[in-house]
Amino acid sequence: KISNHLPLHTYCFQNLECLVQGSTGKIYSYGEVELTSRRVAAGLAKLEIAKGHVVMLLLPNCPEFVFVFLGCSFRGATVTTANPFYTPSEIAKQVGTSGSRLIVTQAAYVDKLRDLMNENLRVLTIDDPPRGCEHVSVLLECDENECPAVEIRPDDVVALPYSSGTTGLPKGVMLTHEGLVTNVAQQVDGENPNVYLHSQDVVLCVLPLFHIFCLSSVLLCSLRAGSAVLLMQKFELGKLLELVQEFKISVAAVVPPIVLAIAKNPAVPNYDLSSLKIVLSGAAPLGKELQDALRTRVPRAEFGQGYGMTEAGPVISMCLGFAKHPFPAKSGSCGTVIRNAELKIVDPDTWESFTYNQPGEICVRGPQIMKGYLNDPESTARTIDKDGWLHTGDIGYVDHNEEVFIVDRVKEIIKYKGFQVPPAELEAILVSHPSIADAAVVPQKDEIAGEVPVAFIVRSNGFELTEEEIKEFIA
Repeated sequence: KISNHLPLHTYCFQNLECLVQGSTGKIYSYGEVELTSRRVAAGLAKLEIAKGHVVMLLLPNCPEFVFVFLGCSFRGATVTTANPFYTPSEIAKQVGTSGSRLIVTQAAYVDKLRDLMNENLRVLTIDDPPRGCEHVSVLLECDENECPAVEIRPDDVVALPYSSGTTGLPKGVMLTHEGLVTNVAQQVDGENPNVYLHSQDVVLCVLPLFHIFCLSSVLLCSLRAGSAVLLMQKFELGKLLELVQEFKISVAAVVPPIVLAIAKNPAVPNYDLSSLKIVLSGAAPLGKELQDALRTRVPRAEFGQGYGMTEAGPVISMCLGFAKHPFPAKSGSCGTVIRNAELKIVDPDTWESFTYNQPGEICVRGPQIMKGYLNDPESTARTIDKDGWLHTGDIGYVDHNEEVFIVDRVKEIIKYKGFQVPPAELEAILVSHPSIADAAVVPQKDEIAGEVPVAFIVRSNGFELTEEEIKEFIA
């Protein structure tokens, strides 16, 4: 029997695996994901979420994250993502500056939102809703045909992740439909895609989807290529190894702490990891020693790094070993600049362009970079110059093989396990203590975390304050 009653896109994708929930093994096909996302779009319309309105996702990795993100895209709304482990004040700042009208979260995090909940901000939970909240089924169970038509322009903002940029406090980064489409295409489209994914691949999604690296390079690239995405809510080494073995995971995007665990844990050789063909490390630099240690554990996999930043869309360069027709990459390299993007190295003081093998600030230009910081033209102008070059704040060089190497940072951001920790934010918390007159926070190298913040404190006159009291205060 021919299913000729179905739309073409549904027919082509209806039975292809799209999402796999790692905790339960439940599988969602591409047809189910598209249908559910359209239902979410209809539900958003019923909740009076219109084009340009902002929805916050305060969730770990889960199918509902994907449904709501894509539903917002269908609706023309904007998604801002936040870490569920943020403090109430951090969440409140992002809700306020982003103008969020709806939050989708889990019941466990609702207490952090109590002071924000009012008639202008609705909260939906993916599990049993606490008092004052509704269940996400108000979105998931709508009629997909009841979503009003909406015109979406290429420069409309679809994602609003928050980043500290090269310095300062977190700011909303406006990523457009055109920008994200361009960056995904730069990675997986073309006759020789930079990252070769296909419908037989199972891609591990253990990094948080609220981080733009995972959202773009894992979820969106996989959807574009027709690959299956296996969702893990959190990193647990034993569970990860079980899932690689059971589902024959072929592509894994990781960060250095996960690489360290795989490279050094004695239990790893007990699992069959032979299905892995690509291991991509991103979000923080990775040393040569750790790369070499990982290769002994997964010798069949091509291992390499990518490089990017949220404001850049986010991917700037990618290891050519991941291409359909791969090229060998040097150890420590972050690959070559993605296609249809421009990269240059400049003197950070004079902006004079450098040639090969001269370290300077990395700048990137192309349609994939951010539209700007939300409601912050001054910071935007400091980051994107008049010629359209985005200044990353990272120091690196390009060798004669066009490979990019990162050597230092101009910017202040501390990279803790791949997460951005702005010193200014920690310093602001510290100096709010009545016994602290001044504070400075700097990074310290750490084998497991990459970097950890270290604070230097000046006590206020006449006050006694212990190290333990400071730790308790900032916790």
